[in-house]
Amino acid sequence: MRLSNETEEAIMNRMKAALTLSAVLLAATASAPALAWHHGRVHFGVVIGAPFYPWYYPPYPPYYYYPPVAPAAPPTYIEQGGAQAAPSQSSSYWYYCAESKTYYPYVKECPGGWQRVTPQPAPGG
Repeated sequence: MRLSNETEEAIMNRMKAALTLSAVLLAATASAPALAWHHGRVHFGVVIGAPFYPWYYPPYPPYYYYPPVAPAAPPTYIEQGGAQAAPSQSSSYWYYCAESKTYYPYVKECPGGWQRVTPQPAPGG
C-alpha cells in the first residue's frame, strides 16, 4: 500500500519533531549532573552520539578558613590573707563560737576561736 506524498511528509515532520524533542530531553538529562557540580551554571552544546565527558572534572574542594590562634592568658593566682580557717563539716564534731553564741556554718569567722562540741540530738527528736 502506497501512501500519498502529503501523508509521507506529515509522518516525516512528526518523526523529525519527535527526534528533536528526544535530543533536547537527552541533552537536558545529561546536563543535570553538570548543574549539580557547577552550582547552577548552565552549559549548552551539541552532542553527536552518546554523551561522554572525559574533560569534566569536579570543582575544587572548598577552602576552610580557620580562626587565628591567640595564646591563652597566663593564669592569675591571688593569695588570700592569713584569715582563720573555718572548720570543715565532714568531721563528726560541731564547732561553737562562744563570743557570738552560734554554731558553724551560721557564722563563718570566730575571733575568739572555735570550740569543738560533740553533736547532740535535738530534744524530743
